[in-house]
Amino acid sequence: MATASPARPRRSAFRRREVIEGYLFASPFIIGFLVFIAFPMIWAFVLMFQRYNLLRPPMFIGLTNVQDMLADPKTWQSMWNTIYYAFVSVPLQLALAFGCAVLLNQPLRGRNFYRTALYLPVIVPIVVSAFIWQRAYHPDFGIINEMIGWFGIPPQQWLFEPVLAKPAFIFMRIWVMGTQMVIFLAGLQNVPQSLLEAAALDGANAWRKFWNVTVPIMTPVIFFNLIVGIIGNFQVFAPALIMTKGGPQDATLFMVLYIYRNAFEYSKLGYAAALSWLLFLFIILLTIIQFRGSGRWVFYESD
Repeated sequence: MATASPARPRRSAFRRREVIEGYLFASPFIIGFLVFIAFPMIWAFVLMFQRYNLLRPPMFIGLTNVQDMLADPKTWQSMWNTIYYAFVSVPLQLALAFGCAVLLNQPLRGRNFYRTALYLPVIVPIVVSAFIWQRAYHPDFGIINEMIGWFGIPPQQWLFEPVLAKPAFIFMRIWVMGTQMVIFLAGLQNVPQSLLEAAALDGANAWRKFWNVTVPIMTPVIFFNLIVGIIGNFQVFAPALIMTKGGPQDATLFMVLYIYRNAFEYSKLGYAAALSWLLFLFIILLTIIQFRGSGRWVFYESD
């Protein structure tokens, strides 16, 4: 009569132990995701159909918040401000970060100093950075107006003119490109020297080697920075709150700032939840479109 092998129960117990240990190691992320991401999203979805001001119990009102949101001109004004800010700042930021990464990947004297100097703005707290730039943009005492004055340009009301406010915020955002630069530097280390040497033997100059070898290999890194950059820039909040409070004439009323106002200034948490879900769905849709279109210009090793 056949008997079960003693190795089979041991193997099963070992696998069970591995699964338990895996969940234990992953538990900080799982708990954090459930508490700080999943639960707030579910609660925001429930609030979207209710009227709630923190003082009275929530009252179900159906799709009223959604209808009011779609009819609110400030919803689309804040969405347009956010789209304009993200779609202009991210390409400029990536171009500057990529250019700096290519230069700092060369054997330059003082290369480590320049890398550190360009990364330093990233570790400056957002609140401190906002106060610094608010001072820099001051119409009378700001360094920006002083610098453009060297070229004969009169002082500008950067944060007080609707036409100049968003470009001022975009320029401020480009300054914080150290994270993208470091990621590009890491990606440049993976460009095979053999391909560059083969291109040189075929008569390619420096520009041809960069455009036909380096850039195609770096497209996955560019795509990653593009996705992360757009998602991050769609959530701009603290600089607008500190520097302009959404002005002038709602020129810097970004979507997250408008959500904050409705939730904590107007005590309209249900309406703010509807706005937050609108922003979330737009980011998801935009990310899906980018992934669908990435096959035309992003090249992986398997390709």
